[in-house]
Amino acid sequence: MIIQHQYSDIQTKTGLMRTSVIRPAEEGSFPTIVFYSEIFQQTSPITRSAQILAGHGFVVLVPEIFHELNPIGTVLAYDDPGKDKGNADKFTKPLEDHDSDTQAMVEFVQQQSYCNGVISVMGVCIGGHLAFRAALNPYVAGAFCLYPTDIHSNTLPCKPDNDSLSRSGDIRCPMILVFGKQDPHVSADGRQLIHQTLSQNKCNFNWHEVNAQHAFMRDEGDRYDAALAMQMYRMAIDFFHSIQHH
Repeated sequence: MIIQHQYSDIQTKTGLMRTSVIRPAEEGSFPTIVFYSEIFQQTSPITRSAQILAGHGFVVLVPEIFHELNPIGTVLAYDDPGKDKGNADKFTKPLEDHDSDTQAMVEFVQQQSYCNGVISVMGVCIGGHLAFRAALNPYVAGAFCLYPTDIHSNTLPCKPDNDSLSRSGDIRCPMILVFGKQDPHVSADGRQLIHQTLSQNKCNFNWHEVNAQHAFMRDEGDRYDAALAMQMYRMAIDFFHSIQHH
């Protein structure tokens, strides 16, 4: 499927959020995936991931997750200064502001003729956490969370008892969570805590632990596992299509 790529500046509670809209070129209305990036925002690997998803018949939105903290169009490099700035942003922006960003994207989707109203979410790293968080939004139909960070540790700023794990009992949509066993960011104990909490809360979730490092989806750098990444894209696309036809 041939795709097209535009930008929309979406008004949120905390300012304008530049958002990539990557979607099929053909006429029609399609289900939406909000794709949340790593701390580096919309890098080339993130764009390529979004294009793969869009080519399977989805409208993919890639928001600038730290739009309040950077000039529009900011992309951080995969180096130490980029990592330091991205982590500083991550620990500055409260989860409540991510919630209002998600709501702004939901309202944007509801106004577009090329969207059919079905909205799912996906993300990698902090984006995996943001996809998990977005599953709290009643308009989100499903969440695919790849090596989500900071859920087990409750290290992102938020109001008391509003952290994502504490709120997980409010999630109504199906979720798939994927963790790398060799990922130092989410320890075995951390994974166990998430799994136990979701089980106790009777969440609808599938769980996958794979032999991979953190960021194994990213097709730049030495942790990329192409075979495993392909498997995950296939799993995500099947999952989103099943939601579409539910």
